Amino acid sequence: MIHSFAAAMSNPIQNTSSFTSGTWNLLDPRNSSPVRIPEQQPIAVSPWDIAFCVTGTIISCENAIVIAILFYTPTLRAPMYILIGSLAFADTLAGLGLILNFIFTYMLNTEFVTLISVGLLISAFSASVLNILAITVDRYLSLYNALTYHTERAVTFTYVIVALIWFVCIALGLLPLLGWNCLRDESSCSICRPVTKNNAVALAVTFLLIFALMMQLYLQICKIAFRHAQQIAVQHHFMAISTTKGVSTLSAILCTFAICWIPFAMYSIVADSSYPIIYTYATVLPATCNSVINPIIYAYRNPDIQKSLRLACCGCIPTNFSLRPRTSSDV
Repeated sequence: MIHSFAAAMSNPIQNTSSFTSGTWNLLDPRNSSPVRIPEQQPIAVSPWDIAFCVTGTIISCENAIVIAILFYTPTLRAPMYILIGSLAFADTLAGLGLILNFIFTYMLNTEFVTLISVGLLISAFSASVLNILAITVDRYLSLYNALTYHTERAVTFTYVIVALIWFVCIALGLLPLLGWNCLRDESSCSICRPVTKNNAVALAVTFLLIFALMMQLYLQICKIAFRHAQQIAVQHHFMAISTTKGVSTLSAILCTFAICWIPFAMYSIVADSSYPIIYTYATVLPATCNSVINPIIYAYRNPDIQKSLRLACCGCIPTNFSLRPRTSSDV
């Protein structure tokens, strides 16, 4: 059972140390009476936990490839690639967190490792959401300040933003270890045990505010794109097609993000640890799947990353590949 983002209302293996009566009869040398030797009851593994572990494996592999491509390609150092790399690193940690949570739950179930697992998942998924927001802001700035976007100052500013994101997320992940948990008071638990109900609500409300900000930024991006299309009369037909495609892409990004995260955020606000755990699993799994989709949306669709991936795999580049410089709006 996932103790954090697939949080449990109760520990699925809390009775693993209990034993059922065995069927072996041995003779006690002192009184020759039969002695029953207890045998350990096998642990039942939840199919949901298996699904989370498999999802975590897919997430880790997908995003590790993105990190490797960005690391070994010196030309991919623009602000948008820095943010894509930070997002991939966050999602990789999220995937590893899901795998470790499965291992800890069924093999090393102690209070300390539970808090470690919770902290890792909170930090990783929080960083994933904030990096998506940072990519949205980057896209907006690349259109609004197109002339100064590729300056050294923009790159430095991006590194500062990434450092700030990780500082905040690591701090959030440390809160359960520092005592902000419900292990001593089960009645205060949220659906994300051992996160308290108040903390879970605060995280969910913050997420909804981030989503609202992303919607506003993407709306401004669409307005700027349409304005640019109208100003270029010579390429009007080309720009109209390009702009329409861009709006469709942005809509797909927002819809995917909303479908994955909003159900879990809303459920975290209205529910607590007394609600059936099946609903928790059903809302958490789509949220984790967002980290499966992220590298497809933000990395593998990018032509420069596609080029580096082809070079790494087979050393070939398609003949129709364009070498023009790309901006964040192309991601």
